[in-house]
Amino acid sequence: MKYILICSLVFVAGLVDAIAGGGGLISLPAYLMGGIPVHQAIATNKLSSSMGTTITTIRYGKAGFIRWDIALVCVIFAMIGSSLGANLALHIRDFYFKRIMVVLLPLVTIYILYPKTFKEKEELSNKKTLCMSCVIAFIIGIYDGFYGPGTGTFLLICLTSFAHLNLKQANGITKVINLTTNYAALVVYILNGKVLFVLGLIAGLFNMLGNYIGSSYFKKQQLSVKPIMVIVLVIFFIKTIKEIIGI
Repeated sequence: MKYILICSLVFVAGLVDAIAGGGGLISLPAYLMGGIPVHQAIATNKLSSSMGTTITTIRYGKAGFIRWDIALVCVIFAMIGSSLGANLALHIRDFYFKRIMVVLLPLVTIYILYPKTFKEKEELSNKKTLCMSCVIAFIIGIYDGFYGPGTGTFLLICLTSFAHLNLKQANGITKVINLTTNYAALVVYILNGKVLFVLGLIAGLFNMLGNYIGSSYFKKQQLSVKPIMVIVLVIFFIKTIKEIIGI
């Protein structure tokens, strides 16, 4: 029953993640609800989500959604930011950070619901697009290392809003950044013996299936990303509130 519960929710997480990011908001609680200890849940979730994100990244790459000239440089900045964020987390409690998110998340949701949010904007020069994308990768990388949930969703919003990438290119670059940080974290967890390989690999197959279906749907139904992103942010908001009040 634990495997059925976890694998079903991990499949849904892969579906959501391929379209709008934020799949970890569904998959990590799935492992915890299955009774997996927290560190093993985080580690095993990294294994299954890495498998799924690999599928989406490959498919987006083949479809021409990834601008590799930007993505590969962004990976470097994201890794630096993630390292800084992880070190920052060792010195600053997330008490304050979560309260900032409670204020920020409703504002982000309102922004997404604005009719022109994902309309294609006037392209920046290649140099400006690269610089802005790297700044975004660095800042969101810090967030990912410090706290993490919803990283893919925030990357997607920022890359379309500030770097003026179209939705498909932004999603492709988001997947490359997420894949890199996922694998980096996974190596650390493997070296520390925290990964439950049997569960992670089985759940990973379900995550791959969800990502495969989600990436196919995204290519055909670009506008469907808005309601899914709103749902992800609402889940994140509720999760943060519950953590603050200790439920």
